[in-house]
Amino acid sequence: MSDQNVAFIDIGTNSIRLLLTRVNKSYTVLSEQKEVARLGEGEFPDGLLQKAAMDRAVMICREFAEMARANRADEIIAVATSATREAKNKNAFLRLLRKETGLDVHPISGLEEARLIYLGVVNGIHLEQQRALFIDIGGGSTEVIVGDHQQHYNLESLKLGAIRMAAQFAHFGDGPISSEQYQQMQDYVRNSAVRAMERIRQHPFDLAYGSSGTIENLGDIAMQMFAERPREREDVLKLEQLEGVVAHLCSLPVKQRGKVKGINSRRADIIVPGAAILHTLMLDLGFNEIHITDRAMREGMLIDYLIRHGLGGFEESLSVRKRSVMQLAHKMQADMPHAYKVAELALSLYDSAAEAGLHSLGGDERELLEYAAILHDIGIFLAYDNHQAHSHYLIQNADLLGFDEDEIDIIAATSYFHRKYFPRRGYAPYDALEREAQPTVKALSILLRIAEALDRGHKGIVHHAYFEAAGDKRVELHIESEADWQLEAWGLGNHRAAFKRIFGSTFKPVSGHPTRLN
Repeated sequence: MSDQNVAFIDIGTNSIRLLLTRVNKSYTVLSEQKEVARLGEGEFPDGLLQKAAMDRAVMICREFAEMARANRADEIIAVATSATREAKNKNAFLRLLRKETGLDVHPISGLEEARLIYLGVVNGIHLEQQRALFIDIGGGSTEVIVGDHQQHYNLESLKLGAIRMAAQFAHFGDGPISSEQYQQMQDYVRNSAVRAMERIRQHPFDLAYGSSGTIENLGDIAMQMFAERPREREDVLKLEQLEGVVAHLCSLPVKQRGKVKGINSRRADIIVPGAAILHTLMLDLGFNEIHITDRAMREGMLIDYLIRHGLGGFEESLSVRKRSVMQLAHKMQADMPHAYKVAELALSLYDSAAEAGLHSLGGDERELLEYAAILHDIGIFLAYDNHQAHSHYLIQNADLLGFDEDEIDIIAATSYFHRKYFPRRGYAPYDALEREAQPTVKALSILLRIAEALDRGHKGIVHHAYFEAAGDKRVELHIESEADWQLEAWGLGNHRAAFKRIFGSTFKPVSGHPTRLN
């Protein structure tokens, strides 16, 4: 692989960050930028992103995109987190970003955000044989992870963030915060995180790391208060220091908080709610100090990119995406021999259809077809009747790791349309897709339908199948089988009309076996 410049943009609830890198066998950071957008400001009461907040975010994203392009970025990868993924007007915001900045932004789930934060932090520290707790307090959510240098053991995404908490307790006003009011904040954190805390306690850890602007800024204030100097890279924030910072900040009205030495004045109104989250986690999980790191999700996006492309020594025998898919399939007690066979046939059909000129989709879509094939029948775990709808629901709600929301939508919709219904307007899984994804789902779903038909009896009778151009908008579907595939042949006839509608060609099954479909 030759040198490529790759930009990563993280659109958070409070801040937007840019990481511009040059990647080859390793990577070099060319630029790091951060701007406060307050995208989640005013959102949480009714779930709507506000126009002024969206305009700020668009302006910053436009600036970052132009900076990336000026530096000859070959690829710009942009993701959005809590504020965007929860917004009722999410799609309108994403369309605005695409129109005004040219960025194709992908919202990600809370657990995927946690995974990327873990990757970003753990690959910038030296844990040796220790296990660590990682905490990232954002504007809309707090991610908590337990892991060592090799793997994570628990991922949590809590609906607790500095901006969200500030909105929740806006009735406290802009004056000092009493001890009773601060206790209400802590109680809110405890009640919101009770189940997650139970899961976290099942994974003992040796030390803790904190990332994000909230934790960094609390560390800055603590160092100025207790050491009378700026924070340094090796500094840790101790519990008693945090409690001193909290007491001082709570004693001041918002305007005075903004003048505290070490504070980022733009965080004056959200720093106490953010501190309440960290303070409560430290008390309830029983650790007395936290290491502060400036690495976070954008570095995780970079590491994830290197892993996917086998660069920089970051390689995995089984990708996090496939591992996540396989775990879901096994959890739902899928018929794995059938799932593997359908996936194998679907990929062969996909590749040969491309060679025959039926589609021009690429490797990304091929991967999503494989996962849809593996998961297409998991809905049977709930009920066979209408199981394609159950599969769609399970895929949508499983928090698959390594995927953005658009990719999950494609996998789920392709699975939904593997039987009964043709993907078209009027069906919710189709209507919910981004417009650009709808033709992809049509193509993937008909290939999945044919692959499913070729293993209709779940017996692996068809060993191999592929398309071959036969001229005049016709293709032959070559089927290799040493047994009678009459049942499979009968099922293929149900897909001819849909195949022609999508690809503009008819197909004819051919085989060396006497069975024929006339």
